[in-house]
Amino acid sequence: MPHPIRIGADVLTPAEVVAIARHGARIELADEALDLIAETRGVIDGLAADPHPHYGVSTGFGALATTFIAPERRRQLQASLIRSHAAGTGAEVETEVVRALQLLRLQTLATGRTGVRTVVAETYAAMLNAGITPVVREYGSLGCSGDLAPLAHVALAAMGEGDVRVEGSGSVAEPVEASAALADAGIQPLILEEKEGLALINGTDGMLGMLLLTLHDLETLITTADLAAAMSIESQLGTDAVFAADLMAMRPQVGQAASAANVRAFLAGSPMVASHRGPEDGRVQDAYSLRCAPQVHGAARDTMSHAATIASRELASVIDNPVVTVDGRIESNGNFHGAPVAAVLDFLAISIADVASVSERRTDRALDPARSHGLPPFLAHEVGVDSGLMIAQYAAAGIVSELKRLAVPASVDSIPSSAMQEDHVSMGWAAARKLRRAIDGLARVLAIEVITGARALDLRAPLLAGPATGAVRDLVRTVAAGPGPDRYLSPEIEAVTELVRSGAVARAAKENAHV
Repeated sequence: MPHPIRIGADVLTPAEVVAIARHGARIELADEALDLIAETRGVIDGLAADPHPHYGVSTGFGALATTFIAPERRRQLQASLIRSHAAGTGAEVETEVVRALQLLRLQTLATGRTGVRTVVAETYAAMLNAGITPVVREYGSLGCSGDLAPLAHVALAAMGEGDVRVEGSGSVAEPVEASAALADAGIQPLILEEKEGLALINGTDGMLGMLLLTLHDLETLITTADLAAAMSIESQLGTDAVFAADLMAMRPQVGQAASAANVRAFLAGSPMVASHRGPEDGRVQDAYSLRCAPQVHGAARDTMSHAATIASRELASVIDNPVVTVDGRIESNGNFHGAPVAAVLDFLAISIADVASVSERRTDRALDPARSHGLPPFLAHEVGVDSGLMIAQYAAAGIVSELKRLAVPASVDSIPSSAMQEDHVSMGWAAARKLRRAIDGLARVLAIEVITGARALDLRAPLLAGPATGAVRDLVRTVAAGPGPDRYLSPEIEAVTELVRSGAVARAAKENAHV
């Protein structure tokens, strides 16, 4: 983006979150946000001087909420909170996820409702702009009180402790000590004051960040699924009549109509489809995996729409406990509970498994001479000597099996913690982590269907593909050869997967579609 994205002037858009988290767009704190932060900090300073205990300001946390902490021990209390909560373990979380959760925490700080000093928000902004990414581990969050452990790792780095990776320090940035990275960037480590430790870790930022990144990627993948279905329908000599707009209108599901419109556009102008249109086509109707593609893909689209609504509300939320209200009260609340986000993360995992499942079924049909309507077994060059795409379908089937396991909801689970103070948790972080793996699996399954469809289209010669599907077939041919004797397939699958993931396949289809 040509100009820095302002934090605190308005609620961040999903596109802005992706731009900052994934592409390193620069940010700046709005002046009005800094003014609000300073104003609210005055409330906290007043409560800190009060001899009566106030949760998070002059008391311990969680099950220790009734324990009064003397003023001279409160800096130690804040530091101890962050150090003890930075207890993640396992593999490192991806850079874009860490940047998203740090950015979304910064947005909440910028509302002026958390009670931190301006220097805290400024430090987070400076770290993001410097490409300093704290090392966050995969396990540790129960999704309540928010993503405690992941956010604590970010706060720990802001304090100059723990490890970080620095963008631009090499093709694979090695972890360095946070203190050294901050010093190199001219950033002073934070010394946290009253309330600030809680404000930095009480949020649904990790699960929300992963939801926003997933929704961004799914926009491309569901369109790619429509295109892959069109290639399968066309190359398996299916009919496009079932996708007519008036038939779709009889069931006014929004997502279904959108997917059907895509399939119609991607098949429009296809000589291959036209070659068997009419009474000479003796088949009564196509199999469900072909005929019902818009219904399955459309259900995923509708789930995405609901998830986007929840995400937009969460983006506009102030998640902290306690929170400073507009009229200056400091109040405990339960807004950090991740249930709303966790549920839609699980819904999306179910939809992804379903879209991948129907894609794999279409791939399998293309390889079976009993169902492909004239294509050679496994699309092999020399049947009996060559295996063609047999094992590519195995790979898709193995992924789909895993996606079904990943579709088991995390949000229905709960493990009590903090001496039963936190006796019901959302598991939203876990739902988000498995959803990221599911997204990767869907891209690979769709890539295998696109490879299969491209080879099947070639094998239908002299019949010609339509403009959209033909353009995608030509794009695939830039990284994967056409029909012929067996060859090393894995690099081709990886290359086409990257075309799918990058959006190149969807763009090629849309640019050449007849609307």
